[in-house]
Amino acid sequence: MPLLEEVLAEAGAGWHDLAALGIGTGPGNFTGTRIAVAAGRGLALGLGIPAEGVTVPEAYAEDRDVIVCLPGPRDMVHLSHAGEIVTTEGTIPPGWSAPLTGPAAEALGATTGRVVVAAPDLATAIARIAARRAAPGRPRPAPYYLRPADAAPPADAPPAILP
Repeated sequence: MPLLEEVLAEAGAGWHDLAALGIGTGPGNFTGTRIAVAAGRGLALGLGIPAEGVTVPEAYAEDRDVIVCLPGPRDMVHLSHAGEIVTTEGTIPPGWSAPLTGPAAEALGATTGRVVVAAPDLATAIARIAARRAAPGRPRPAPYYLRPADAAPPADAPPAILP
């Protein structure tokens, strides 16, 4: 929260100047994504303004015809194009002919010979996309995950709570 206040101060703005919040919803670190989404939703609720979730692939693409390349676990790459996401060891699906962008684009471009284009600043792209579509009544932001959490719920039943 102090960083957000610092950003607002640098812009000469305060919390009351915000009309909506753009919230990056992932994919990303499981816990970090949950914390970011919860904090953003709480801020929006407290400020009485809409909150709009934007996924990382949406932000990196930002209305361009590109293949977004995100690093995945165990040397895998998550690729996103036209709303479809696949996880691969470095191959691009047939028919996906757009240029590459995103944090894993340089490495994938070097091994595949594909064109790489600059990625936008992620926070700025999230803000622009959210500003275009934020409105009262839209769905609340929720974390966007590509795979289930590594942690599993306990196998034992929770303890009984007695009156």
